[in-house]
Amino acid sequence: MRRNEAEFAAFVAARRPHLRRVAYALCGDWHQAEDLVQTALAKLYVAWPRIHKAGAEEAYARQVIVRANIDESRRPWRRERACAEQHDRPVAADISVEDRSELVAALQQLTPMQRRAVVLRHWLDLSVEQTAAELGVSTGTVKAHTSRGLANLHSALNVDASALRRTR
Repeated sequence: MRRNEAEFAAFVAARRPHLRRVAYALCGDWHQAEDLVQTALAKLYVAWPRIHKAGAEEAYARQVIVRANIDESRRPWRRERACAEQHDRPVAADISVEDRSELVAALQQLTPMQRRAVVLRHWLDLSVEQTAAELGVSTGTVKAHTSRGLANLHSALNVDASALRRTR
């Protein structure tokens, strides 16, 4: 039993910041992101022996975060609003703070499903099939929402989509 707890604690210490950033990208609120991660970790703890044996800890936690976010968006009257916004420590990145802030703001303008599809596909680099499985939708739905979401991001960021394709 102690070994499972030690392995779980090590996983949480290593992956919690990443899971929190994933949750923030999905919901756009640091407090709600923390709640989503806490929900995911509580469910992961209960299922730890089975999930750890299969080596699917990260995928399980991500799936709980995505589904908890979906549940939360379906029950807006149950949401709590924080009065002060909490910020993470700055992360070293190749883009400027202004560009990163603009990107996060543009992500929040997408519909929830478009935002989920874009974050899972392009930020977490999941395949269409993996994204469909995590969202519980068909691959065609993932492709449609990803395409629309990227088009909306390009518009919001004033990015020429043809220029983007040439740089890839």
